[in-house]
Amino acid sequence: MNPATFAFLAGVVKQRSGGVIGPDQAYMLETRLGPLLKREALASLDALAMKLRSPAADKLAQEMTELLTTNESSFFRDGRPFEHLRTVLPALHRARPAGAPIRLWSAACSTGQEAVSMAIVIAELGEADPGLRTRRFEIVGTDITAAVVERARSGVYSQFEVQRGLPIRTLMKRFLQEEPGKWKVRPELAAQCAFRQANLLGDLKGLGRFDVVFCRNVLIYFDPPTKGRVLASLAGQLALDGVLVLGAAETAMGLTDRLRPHATERGVYVAPDGTPQRATA
Repeated sequence: MNPATFAFLAGVVKQRSGGVIGPDQAYMLETRLGPLLKREALASLDALAMKLRSPAADKLAQEMTELLTTNESSFFRDGRPFEHLRTVLPALHRARPAGAPIRLWSAACSTGQEAVSMAIVIAELGEADPGLRTRRFEIVGTDITAAVVERARSGVYSQFEVQRGLPIRTLMKRFLQEEPGKWKVRPELAAQCAFRQANLLGDLKGLGRFDVVFCRNVLIYFDPPTKGRVLASLAGQLALDGVLVLGAAETAMGLTDRLRPHATERGVYVAPDGTPQRATA
């Protein structure tokens, strides 16, 4: 692969997903795109770049982009954001009119573990507070990659996946074992989660407003202008008193004026004029 080919392929990925592939990651193109080259009967990445220059190659370009998108997830990843969620949801419940749904968004949801973890938190809160059982919760998971969205919709996880972050008691209570090594999310949890394909660089207005947005470990793949664009877009989908949760290594500071840090919770952001919900009576 010559440098011009690398620059072209990396440019296609950035344009479509916002992700930045550096020269030190050139090996990733070789390893992840090998099966695509074989299927398309292309001798090299140079040949792939030539084919992608055709106006009729949009579908192939999208498939390549999805293959080069990092999809990593686990249940209750990093822990602290979900502990914060346990304080936010009861406060939002008290603040919302009866009958109004509380909406949560797992942006870049990968195979759905984050969204399912949200559903588990909601179930546990409802068991502790009967009042929360009457509230309708909607969880939306989105990802740019069609294959992982389909996996999330299936609600089926391997033994390895459920062992990452799920205590055994939670696993037995919230999942059904379909066969050895395969676990399926129980229907009552799955019913709260809707998964769809969406690009964070696209028009997100159709998703509606959200009270809680998790967009974690995604911005690290973007350059600063793209980070600012995505953050502004997320802020546009956030309820006035809603919260946006970023990854531990991510920040909105200096990238957008549409968000400000939560007063006490690191990695959590609110609208400049919003009041973050707290666990107070």
